Amino acid sequence: MRKALVVGIDYYKYVTLLLGCVNDAHAVKSVLERNSDNTLNFSVKHLMGTGTTPVLRSVLREHIRDLFSGDCEAALFYFAGHGHIEATGGYLLASDTKTGDDGIPLGDVLTYANQSTARNRIIVLDSCHSGVAGECPFAPTIAELKEGTTILTASTADQYANEENGAGVFTTLFVDALEGAAANLVGDVTPGSVYAHIDQSLGPWEQRPVFKTHVKEFVSLRKVQPPISLQELQRITEFFPSPGFEFQLNPTFEPERKGRDPGMPSPVPENTAKFAILQKYNRVNLVIPVDAPHMWHAAMGRKACKLTVLGKHYRRLVEQGRI
Repeated sequence: MRKALVVGIDYYKYVTLLLGCVNDAHAVKSVLERNSDNTLNFSVKHLMGTGTTPVLRSVLREHIRDLFSGDCEAALFYFAGHGHIEATGGYLLASDTKTGDDGIPLGDVLTYANQSTARNRIIVLDSCHSGVAGECPFAPTIAELKEGTTILTASTADQYANEENGAGVFTTLFVDALEGAAANLVGDVTPGSVYAHIDQSLGPWEQRPVFKTHVKEFVSLRKVQPPISLQELQRITEFFPSPGFEFQLNPTFEPERKGRDPGMPSPVPENTAKFAILQKYNRVNLVIPVDAPHMWHAAMGRKACKLTVLGKHYRRLVEQGRI
């Protein structure tokens, strides 16, 4: 069982209104509910703070507490809205917040997560100063995360979380990552790959995302269609019986008849079928041609292809029966 609480608050009675948080939360809810093949993923509860349906502090606290109660494979909390920071730590602001420090303390959110019996707890915050989450107020260089807890935030403790075109910059990249931009070759999107995608997408002068985790293994947040089928990926040990093996090519592997010199052998269906898979490996950076600019040139020039470092990694996973 996997469950998520998704919160977006635009309406604030006493502090500045926001514009894109509700839309951001809708986008996150939509992408989390189902995998790319439409199978169920997270069971999502959502709170949307608008002028007609404000999210009160008591209600927000109750839902956070409920999220992290009970056994489940994964419990994910996403929040988009105002954040506040002072000497006592950080806060998430509900619609009825007046002073900032009367919001939900991030320390309380972490306590609920750390005390949870859920196998994986993931906290995702698109709010100003959210990078303070997980820090001990009196020792800010120390993160207090129980094993199985992961925190991903839009900005550092001293930064604001920016919006662009009516949407949070961080959440736009977060959704993009979940939709597949951060997927590995078997179609899993993990918290680590999400952070890597967001980190690479934001420059050094922009808001900096923060990633804190204490896990022995990453949980998959979403499954997407992989760029290569599992059956084809698992054949990598067939093509490359050892990590340093070079697969010899010749013109019979290339199905295209154009560009052949007189006397060149014709394509052989068995070889062209193998070459199609090798070209897929090449497109996802598992294989590169040897002494040739492209796979076509390698075949026509009777060259070889070999595994990249990434290719050797996936070959090892297949050999060990891990995929």
